Amino acid sequence: PFVTLDVLFRENLQRVLPQFGVKDLPPDVFESLHLGFHRLEAWPDAASGMEKLGRNLLLAPCSNGNIAMMADIARHNKIRFDAVLGAEIARTYKPAPRAYLASVEAFGLKPNECMMVGAAGHTGDFEGASKQGLKTGAVARPDEGGIGKGTSVPTFPVDVAARDLIDLADKLMA
Repeated sequence: PFVTLDVLFRENLQRVLPQFGVKDLPPDVFESLHLGFHRLEAWPDAASGMEKLGRNLLLAPCSNGNIAMMADIARHNKIRFDAVLGAEIARTYKPAPRAYLASVEAFGLKPNECMMVGAAGHTGDFEGASKQGLKTGAVARPDEGGIGKGTSVPTFPVDVAARDLIDLADKLMA
């Protein structure tokens, strides 16, 4: 059955810590490690780009991250959303069709009225969203997997490709 990403991360952390000789962590240290993803740093353009996009568009992550995680990341990075959608709402993970469609339905929209935006290397996400009728937008993230290990150009055909979220906002508002 479906469980949130936080539950999966907790289970995986419990499983891998002994492999590194880590045992008997104080509960507060374990919890801090477990919730590390809640404190991820956003890309430098995220807050300003989301602000610019949000002037004219509804914004919601369609994320495999659970609602608490996404809300914490947004708060940590001073990013505003209109909602947090995705796996927890759909009770399934992307690229399952229901993950995209539940997000569309939550806003009372049709798939062709929505755009799934992601890092250029998220081919599976673009393919999954486009199969459900969503538009797609790719943002260059050349350092996503580490310095120089990301992708600037999407390998799956997208509706809009942008340098960053500010460039995406400019292209969508043109």
